[in-house]
Amino acid sequence: MCDAEGRHLCAGVERRPCTERRCIDVPSRVFRALIITLSDRASKGEYEDKSGPLLAKLLTDFFTDENRKLEVEAIVIPDEGPVLQYRLQEARETGVDMVFTTGGTGIGPRDITPDVVAQMLDKELPGIMEMIRLKYGAEKPNALLSRGVAGVMGRTLVFTLPGSPKAVHEYCAEIFRILNHAFLMLAGIDGH
Repeated sequence: MCDAEGRHLCAGVERRPCTERRCIDVPSRVFRALIITLSDRASKGEYEDKSGPLLAKLLTDFFTDENRKLEVEAIVIPDEGPVLQYRLQEARETGVDMVFTTGGTGIGPRDITPDVVAQMLDKELPGIMEMIRLKYGAEKPNALLSRGVAGVMGRTLVFTLPGSPKAVHEYCAEIFRILNHAFLMLAGIDGH
């Protein structure tokens, strides 16, 4: 618990600055997320994007539960490397906090998402995607064919998710568990 001056008191010991997640004063900060659905068919209007809107809802619900403000922009683009690269660079330059892509993480000829994203990352975060593949691949071996990557691009977190709504649910369940700690680390706060 924090006192009136923001000092965290834990077992009678004062720590400053407070790094307890529940005490960080972030309700006034507005986080920005960009959701990019990669789908040739959805970008042409031949197929309704279901994973992007689901991801936006899950992300909004998570931030609401955390008492944090969030602005979400969702776009649908074709499976084209230069288009994705442009959107990622734009997100980095405009200070977007998180980019979530959905689609294009498999091994098909048009699945380019992890390849493009990996080239733009300053730091990779392989653990989260490895854990997700192993956890869900144990019961559904096809999950092991996902090549999703995660990392940091400047100060922007980037996560590449498969395009199925079920996979979006599964990935978000794990990614959301580490988001708060990732924000602390990006801010230079030791949250351990």
